Amino acid sequence: MVWIKAALFSLIVLVLNTIIKVILRKLFKIEKERKFFFSYNHINELHRKIDWAVRLTSMIVSIVIMTLVIIEDHSVNLMLITWIFLIVLDYTVSVFFEWNYSQNPKQSILTISEGSLFIIVLVIVLEFDLLLSLS
Repeated sequence: MVWIKAALFSLIVLVLNTIIKVILRKLFKIEKERKFFFSYNHINELHRKIDWAVRLTSMIVSIVIMTLVIIEDHSVNLMLITWIFLIVLDYTVSVFFEWNYSQNPKQSILTISEGSLFIIVLVIVLEFDLLLSLS
């Protein structure tokens, strides 16, 4: 039952993200760019290097925080707060490069909305202890 609730929650977030992107595209007249699912859409070589450094750092920090949560019995909120920080860092790098170096800088508006939605979802999960109520 837990997995069904988590999948439903994820589906709602995905649909909401899609709706927001469609509305913003129409509102700001943003061209639709062809992006592949789970691909690395880097603007230039510097963006690729910085993005990989952020991803590697995020992976190491996440492993350390998960270890603290599991072994040292720290709060799960510590992990969620860390993920919020890492999401902000990742999306900030993407927005910076999209705004300054891309051919279509308005695309950064969609990236900001996506990152903001994920942050809002994590804050809602934190505030209402949804991880504990899923089980």
